[in-house]
Amino acid sequence: MPSAPDSLGVDDFGSFGNADATESRPYASQKVLSQSPTKLISVGYEYQLPFDITSVGPHTVGVGELEERTEPVDRFAGLRLGFNAPVISNSSLILNLGLTYWNTGVGIANANRTPLFRAMEDGLRSTGFNATVFKPLNDVRYLLIQGNVDLNGTYRNFDDVSSKALTYSGTAIYGWKRSEAFMWGLGLTRTYRAGQLLHIPVVYYYRTFNPKWGLEAVFPARVNLRRSFGANSLLTIGYEIEGNAYYLGMVNGQDAYLRRGELKPRLTYERQLAGFVWLSAQAGYRYNYRFNVFNDQNPTGDNNPLYDNSLGNPLYFNLSINLVSP
Repeated sequence: MPSAPDSLGVDDFGSFGNADATESRPYASQKVLSQSPTKLISVGYEYQLPFDITSVGPHTVGVGELEERTEPVDRFAGLRLGFNAPVISNSSLILNLGLTYWNTGVGIANANRTPLFRAMEDGLRSTGFNATVFKPLNDVRYLLIQGNVDLNGTYRNFDDVSSKALTYSGTAIYGWKRSEAFMWGLGLTRTYRAGQLLHIPVVYYYRTFNPKWGLEAVFPARVNLRRSFGANSLLTIGYEIEGNAYYLGMVNGQDAYLRRGELKPRLTYERQLAGFVWLSAQAGYRYNYRFNVFNDQNPTGDNNPLYDNSLGNPLYFNLSINLVSP
């Protein structure tokens, strides 16, 4: 599925591969029974209800009294596109390549009064390329590896693109397929998903308890409890962490990087419309974890922010049409 452009969580594989498995060469498969359908192409739109933003800054040498501004944000929404395809798909190796584009249009009242708000009103965009490898070692053990390159910023065309907007992330997991209904693994990830660069452990856990209930988790990035209603619809309840580091260009004469991190508890309902076309409808609560601006993409501990920002925490909605794997 297209997830957040960053790779704290890894993509699912649906029913790719395993076409040439034999009894003499058994390999662990890449999914569990009744797993959520894998999205090959996804076209969606996400909308957050209005909220307020409070910004204090800039914290720069020579600046006297800091300015504090609170303004309503009446637009924080945009298109989300995803494309995933298996390039190599057999029992001994699966290579999946993907592209994502996420746009967040930003509308802030009185934005022209501050350089930071003017910069954010250009919109926050992430364009990502990812590659995922599932390598079974035998009928139980497997490796799961994913790498991401993401371009995050306020660019609107190729002339606005800067290498300063690039982030690199990846995940490596060593796992065990205990049965057709249970697989798990342990690994490490380099991620910007919480808005800053982190190197942390990750737990991969997919389990179907019975035909109705299952759990799909790549902890701590996302956890979903799944309730299936036959083969054509399902409901999940859980959360996901989203975010990245966005290059805003020059603000007050300095490079500015927005560190955006969001925690999203949510409900998701997915239903088959026709054939391999599915509808996904999501509703949840966007909790702001981080939205500060620094003059460096990966600031050190004593690097104070240029702007301290706090956001209200609204409800949000996401609707998408998806082409899923057979």
